Parts: sequence; structure tokens; C-alpha cells
Amino acid sequence: MLLAIDVGNTDTVLGLYDEDELIHDWRIRTVVDHTVDEYGLLILSLYKSRRVRSRVIKDIIISCVVPPMLNILEPVCSKYFDIKPFIVGPGIKTGMPIFYDNPREVGADRIVNAVAAYEKHKRALIIVDFGTATTFDYVSVKGEYMGGCISPGIMISSEALFARAAKLPRVELTKPKTIIGKDTVSSMQAGIVYGYASLVDGIVERMKAEVKSDPLVVATGGLAKIVAPETKSIAVVDEMLTLEGLRIIYLRNR
Repeated sequence: MLLAIDVGNTDTVLGLYDEDELIHDWRIRTVVDHTVDEYGLLILSLYKSRRVRSRVIKDIIISCVVPPMLNILEPVCSKYFDIKPFIVGPGIKTGMPIFYDNPREVGADRIVNAVAAYEKHKRALIIVDFGTATTFDYVSVKGEYMGGCISPGIMISSEALFARAAKLPRVELTKPKTIIGKDTVSSMQAGIVYGYASLVDGIVERMKAEVKSDPLVVATGGLAKIVAPETKSIAVVDEMLTLEGLRIIYLRNR
């Protein structure tokens, strides 16, 4: 079996594959202060909860945008699984040309998403990843990574509002009943959810105008299911896109 690990700034997602089938997945917090043993025991406890034996793991692939986490996870792989993991980065085969001024600057998760989305849809794409930051990436009809843009994530924006406006309470990020709120909580929810949906539609519209085509818009990330239904532009929501991209890249490097 293959263990795919996607390390983000806020969360780390783990997926366990049996051939091409994702049989289990977990989401945990990304904590750079944890030790090798703390992460190792945490992963083993997740396996135990699903009655998975660590010995069935034959390979591990990691995508990481938090460099200090590699200093933890690589020893975890060695100590607890006796495996040297594949790390998505310079030197690994993705099968996708990267047209970026400095390809080393592109977040590993953005390339992994692009690989998975193109493998699934085989057409020009805009991939929107709702994470700590929200990224918009354009893939050409030929399967080339052309670049994109980055905006503050919905949680970062919300936390700034909660922190800087003393009289505004912390609210749950859910869809409000109406855009015209009748109380403070629903007014804030409307501004956050509908405002962010408009941000997505605006950026996608500008990207489509620049490339002079109509690429398919695919969304992923933990908050995609909240924002995507309120947009006009997002056609597909695929929450496990990054894990699938890791599986594909693993097969291309095995």
C-alpha cells in the first residue's frame, strides 16, 4: 500500500491507497513543534483506529509546503516504517512542464493539484485550492503548468476581521440564509462567504480573459465545499485532488 502525505500550513492530510483506490484518509493539524516520536505515534494510532497494520505500507510520498516538517516526517518514515519517502520537489518526475520563471518557487501542492486535475480531465484548467492561502493555477490544454495567483485564504481573512474589529464576534463559516443580514452574525457570514465567492469569480473571469479560452474550473481544499456552491465559475469540487496527484506522481517515479 501507498501512504500519501500532503503537508499544508494549517493541516496535514494523509491518504492510504491500495493500488488506485483511496481506502482511508485523515486530516490532522500541522505542528512543527511536535517531535519525530509524537508524529510517529500519532500516525500509528490513526492506523490502529482503522485496523491497518504499519507493515502493509510499502511506499510513502510527501508533498510539503512547510520545510521544517520534512525534518520530522523523513525520520518518521525511516524509524516507524523503515521507508525512504519520495519527496515532491526538484528532481522528481511530474510529467508536467512548468512554465514559471523559477520552477523551484512553485509550491509542491500546486504542481500536485495540476498533475491530478489534468490527468482526470485532459483539458485546459483553472485549479482553485482553498487552503491557508487560496491559490489559482492555470494548466494549458497541452498539460503545461503556466502559473497562477495567490490570495489570502478565507480563514486568514476571517481571523483578521475577528482580531481587528473589537465588537465583532467570531462566527462559524457557514452559508447565511440571505445576503442582507438581520443580525451581526448573519451579516458577517454573508460578507465572508459571498464576498469570497465573488473574489473567486472575479479572479477566474480575469484569468479566462487573459488566456482567451474557457478552461474547466476545479476546486479543492478543506473549505471548497463551503465556497464553491456560491460561485458561478467552479464546475467541479474534488476534495481529494492533492492525494490523487501524489499517487499519480508516485507511479511516475516508482
